[in-house]
Amino acid sequence: MNDIRRIDCGPRMSEAVAVGNRIYCSGMIPEETSTDISDQVRQALAEIDSLLAKGGSHKTKILTATIWLADIGDFAAMNAVWDAWVVPCQTPARATVEAKLNDPRMKVEIMVVAAL
Repeated sequence: MNDIRRIDCGPRMSEAVAVGNRIYCSGMIPEETSTDISDQVRQALAEIDSLLAKGGSHKTKILTATIWLADIGDFAAMNAVWDAWVVPCQTPARATVEAKLNDPRMKVEIMVVAAL
């Protein structure tokens, strides 16, 4: 059995769990929720960059991404930030859905699985 490594472990959840050749990240959210969708997406992606680095991975190794938007009307603005962040031809499989998020000021949550 592979060793399980928990990253930024808290009492309820770990920010990420690395096992085998994968890192499973929790949903990343913006810290500052008074900003627009573009800024909130940039914040969540910066959190993903940081978390992947802690686990020994990188955004070019993301295998799958799930994006939850509070308002699917923000899809184009979210994609503009996403497209500027991802590396061409290193993009993951991805799904984006509209969902009610736990904080009404939050506009986005992004969860990824990456290779190590």
